Amino acid sequence: MGLIDEVLAMAGTTGAQQEQHSTALGAIMNYINSPQVGGIAGLQQMFQQGGLGNIISSWIGSGPNQSVSAGQLQNVLHSGALQQAAQQAGLDPSQLTNIMSTLLPHLVNHLTPNGQIPDASSLEQMLKGFAAGRSA
Repeated sequence: MGLIDEVLAMAGTTGAQQEQHSTALGAIMNYINSPQVGGIAGLQQMFQQGGLGNIISSWIGSGPNQSVSAGQLQNVLHSGALQQAAQQAGLDPSQLTNIMSTLLPHLVNHLTPNGQIPDASSLEQMLKGFAAGRSA
C-alpha cells in the first residue's frame, strides 16, 4: 500500500471522496514542500506561531492525533502557498482547507515516523515516492 492509499485509509476516505482527496493530497504535499512553508519543520513553526503547536505536536508524536478545523488552518497556513496549491489541484482554497483538516493530521503523522521530522532531502524522497505511487 502506497503513501496515498495509507493516508486516505487512515482518514477514512471512501467512494466518491477518494479521487478528490487523492488530488488534494498531492496539492497538500506540494504545499508542505513549497519554499514558503519549508517542509514539516516549517509547518510546525507556523502552527507554533499560530498557537496550535500542541496540535501539530500530537501528529508528529506517537500518541493520538488531535483534530484541527478548517478555520484553524486558515489562521496558521501561508495563504499565498495555499492558493497556489489549490489552483494547481483545481480546487477552491476553502475546499482544499476543508480537505486538509481531514488529511493533514494523518499525512504529517505518516511523514514523521517515530516522531522524527524528515530533513528536506528525506522529505523530497518521500514526495518522489508519493508521485510514483500516484501514477501507479
